[in-house]
Amino acid sequence: MNYEFDLGLERKWLVMYRRQVSSTYKTLWTKVKQSNDAIAKGYTKRRYKGLDKAPKYISRTCTLNYQRDYSFKTERRVSIITLQGRIVVSYDGYNKHLDLIANGASIGAAKIVYQRSSKTYYLMVSVEVETPELDPLKITRVSGVDVGMRYLAVETDLKNKSKFYSGKLPRHKANHYHKARQTLQRKGTRSAKQRLIALSGRERRFIVDVNHQISKDIAKPWSLIGLENLTGIRDRTRTKSGKKASKKRRRANRNKAKWSFAELHGYIDYKANLNGSLATKVPAHYTSKSCPKCGHTSDANRPNKGLLFRCECCGHELHADLVGARNIALRTLLVRQVWTSTGSLSASPNVSRDETKAEILQRFSELRWTSDTSPHCSGTPLSVG
Repeated sequence: MNYEFDLGLERKWLVMYRRQVSSTYKTLWTKVKQSNDAIAKGYTKRRYKGLDKAPKYISRTCTLNYQRDYSFKTERRVSIITLQGRIVVSYDGYNKHLDLIANGASIGAAKIVYQRSSKTYYLMVSVEVETPELDPLKITRVSGVDVGMRYLAVETDLKNKSKFYSGKLPRHKANHYHKARQTLQRKGTRSAKQRLIALSGRERRFIVDVNHQISKDIAKPWSLIGLENLTGIRDRTRTKSGKKASKKRRRANRNKAKWSFAELHGYIDYKANLNGSLATKVPAHYTSKSCPKCGHTSDANRPNKGLLFRCECCGHELHADLVGARNIALRTLLVRQVWTSTGSLSASPNVSRDETKAEILQRFSELRWTSDTSPHCSGTPLSVG
């Protein structure tokens, strides 16, 4: 098969490839800097190793600039530059997104992505959407969201309306895919490798779909949604792994590593902005060990580290994940109060990290879910060190 190349078009593609490589390394350097900052702040001891080896592109992808490398035509058609010249093809997609394009939304760069499992090319277009200006006085609802593996998310608001999002089906699916991968990897044939690629894409799409469904339900209109700041959480909660761990622990570690809670938080964030709401991060320290009724904080409040929360001070009993969500909601309410009084979402004292943490935890220990507090025990945070 013979191809005739236009040197002008070939130069454009070379520029595009150079731009994409430059963008990739810029992203990797940003992650290295973020990793160094996290190490300096004590969040983690693990160094980011993304630049130890040359980056590898797993699938065919290319970045296109709007009105130069691609442009939209009438009747749902798009013109795209190729090495053989421009081609005009029809496109389809989610109706809400297509309406944004048709109604003159601000369109940015796009990526062409090839999906090997379906042998299909996708055009991923970035669109800027105007969101309403947020006013703390217009926020009519405050909620907290606790994430985990037994329940992917537990949401509650200050009116005691709660919802549990079970992780039973996702865990079952994850174990199913893991066993299928083990079988195919042992087989090692060409068809087995092709099947592995298809399974990988299917599992990833399943996780994305579940996160989209949960985030859509949580991001209710005119809400201030509290999310835990999970920076360095994997290092802070590291458990036994490898041969030292039991079979049950290895399965739990695998499930925890598989699910992307950062992705879920990101989906809640952007969906909240579209609904006139706002998602904010609050410190995650001791959310499941602090009693929302009396403020007492202790490891003993979680017997055997199970799902039952029983306050050793006032005897308050509740589901541990719901306790976590209530504490997050209370901390989010505190954020809203600071936002209303100062006009800023992040008002923190100009002191050292440990002093800041101690002051914040002291303020959190004074929060109460109800006015019925215990007269015998005042809330005190655990040691800061």
